[in-house]
Amino acid sequence: MIHTYVIISIAVLLSVMILVMIGQKLKVAYPIFLVIAGLLVSFIPGMPQIEIEPDLVFLIFLPPILFEAAWFTSWQDFHKWRKQIFSMAFGLVFLTSIVVAYLSSSIIPGLTVAMGFLLGGVNSPPDAVAATSVLKNMKIPKKITTILEGESLINDASSLIVFKFALAAVISGQFIFREAVQDFFTMAIGGIAMGIASGLVFGKFLRHIPSNSNIDTVITLIVPYVMYVAAEHFHFSGVLAVVAGGLVMSYNSHCYLSHTSRIQAGNVWSVVIFLMNTIIFILIGLELPVIVSSMKDYTISEGILYSIVIGGAIIFTRLAYSYAVVYLPRIFSKKLRKENPKPDWKEPFIISFAAMRGVVSLAAALSIPIYISPGEPFPHRNIILFVTFVIILITLVGQGLMITPILKWLKIDDGGSDLPEEKQEAILMRKLKETALLKLNNDFTELSEKNSLVKHQIHKLENEMMMMADKAQCMASTGDYIAAMNENKDVLRQVIQAQRNELHRMKREKIFDDHVMRTIEMQLDFDEAKITGFAHT
Repeated sequence: MIHTYVIISIAVLLSVMILVMIGQKLKVAYPIFLVIAGLLVSFIPGMPQIEIEPDLVFLIFLPPILFEAAWFTSWQDFHKWRKQIFSMAFGLVFLTSIVVAYLSSSIIPGLTVAMGFLLGGVNSPPDAVAATSVLKNMKIPKKITTILEGESLINDASSLIVFKFALAAVISGQFIFREAVQDFFTMAIGGIAMGIASGLVFGKFLRHIPSNSNIDTVITLIVPYVMYVAAEHFHFSGVLAVVAGGLVMSYNSHCYLSHTSRIQAGNVWSVVIFLMNTIIFILIGLELPVIVSSMKDYTISEGILYSIVIGGAIIFTRLAYSYAVVYLPRIFSKKLRKENPKPDWKEPFIISFAAMRGVVSLAAALSIPIYISPGEPFPHRNIILFVTFVIILITLVGQGLMITPILKWLKIDDGGSDLPEEKQEAILMRKLKETALLKLNNDFTELSEKNSLVKHQIHKLENEMMMMADKAQCMASTGDYIAAMNENKDVLRQVIQAQRNELHRMKREKIFDDHVMRTIEMQLDFDEAKITGFAHT
């Protein structure tokens, strides 16, 4: 049996990777393409039903995905747009839940307001992976991606809290607002405190305990699970614990991770998260038979109608809220109108339209118990599951496929950055080179007279400073600096490729040891990475 499962797992992973490559060839973001592929596969006659285990998603997939997103979140950008991020992550989630609760209870026969809140809590949080995967190749303001990614770090926690309270209200038949508010703040504050404490403890541990890059990488993979399980054990928000811990550890990573650990851990995490995302998105599509088979009290056409109405209300609520957050403060604050330029109407639209639901919504819906008590089925569970599934398709596939042409049509420019990233990078590198040269000249002048290698380092830095001065002059004088820089990168890539070809030719001669050849080849890889940059996906 184990042998069979291993073969099936390998076949599934290979199939998913092939599908991702096909999606890239068709220029369709892999979350969208995998969901569509999963839907098509589910129609194959004899295909076994594959049901997502909610606990598996929340425990296995959610902690590392959130931790990785928090790790690569910019503290500076997050702090800059914190008001809008928290407003979207909490205020919009609660507003969406209220709208869905009262709308669904009014159009779906027999559905109570408490069950409507359950449906609202399930469908209120957008999926970060889908949005960032679709938008990553589009030239949009950094502010938009920062708000979308920052919101996604927190809204899972707020929506799952709404879901838990609504589920408790349906099961118990009562809801006490004062206790709910108190429990909410307890879960949120406790989760954040647990995450910060865990991040500091693990940081101290890695800093003072002898380790290597392999151990460091494994520990970073374990940490988010420890944070999540510990917080959930004390009935705090595991999501907020992982996010807070990830932000703390990322900010202090230079204190306890060596350069080799950071490189290795970054590469390992990139592969692990990509693999997890591909699995969960194809599982969404494969859930179609499970969802349809549960529709017993309603027809498919009724379910689709309810889904379109509720999904439209969710989209409209987010659109209205996004514009209100941007424009209402300006209406009531004369000081704000003077200090800040008039906002671009396109930004709230993109922030609204890029909100796609994903696996967290489906997992939350599937986690609704089948029975409310022994022998008593959970009321209207089937329609909640079906509506959630269709809303995921509407937002993820529908909006996901439409957003690329819409962004091209809007022609939005990145006007939010004070300095282009290329100029920021040039300024930072020049400062670092100046620091290095100052250190060598002040502390190692005498040594450089005796040691030709140290002397060479000084000359090398001086030459690099001259090259950087030329680069700065090019920035100021070249009309299209980006085009000039891309040409230079292309030249350097071709030079490195020529070196790599020569290295492979010498490898065939079998004169040098293989491990030496691999070391040199890795150095060429790092040289090329300096040109192209490490892709974070």
